[in-house]
Amino acid sequence: MKLHIRKGDNVMVVAGDSKGRSGKVLEVDVEKYRAIVESVNLATKHSKPNAKNPKGGLVKQEMPIHISNLMLVDSTGKPTRVGRQIDSKTNKSVRVSKKTGEVIK
Repeated sequence: MKLHIRKGDNVMVVAGDSKGRSGKVLEVDVEKYRAIVESVNLATKHSKPNAKNPKGGLVKQEMPIHISNLMLVDSTGKPTRVGRQIDSKTNKSVRVSKKTGEVIK
């Protein structure tokens, strides 16, 4: 299944508690249609003391957000819809910005 969001893309949240925030996609779960975005949809977790964190305490952690609530940010810095076209040189499907018509790398 091909999605309009990939790991490493810059995205903006268009719905939910984090609406209007943007960040880089750290991970995509294709089966659940969810993505983890840097510094978006933060939750506070309680952690016990361990070797990595000897004091323990509260830790802010990014939680997954549904892909339908994300829009790709193109080179102009504005959110855009994503389309697909066949590249004439390689005959492969590439993502294209609906707003500018540019190929998304």
